[in-house]
Amino acid sequence: MPIYEYKCQDCGTDFEEIVSVSAERNPQCPSCHSTKTEKKISIFGSFSGSKGNASSCSSSGFS
Repeated sequence: MPIYEYKCQDCGTDFEEIVSVSAERNPQCPSCHSTKTEKKISIFGSFSGSKGNASSCSSSGFS
């Protein structure tokens, strides 16, 4: 199951939660227990567009 980042809309707490991809609701805030939480956009796996950062294989001679 993936780890998602959330922000509580009531108290502003940022937190991470392991959530099933089939989950229908966002998790409760661990600080105030509000159900008004929003999934944050993650930069994990983003691509900068430069060839040097495109692949971990580039340093081994593979392209």
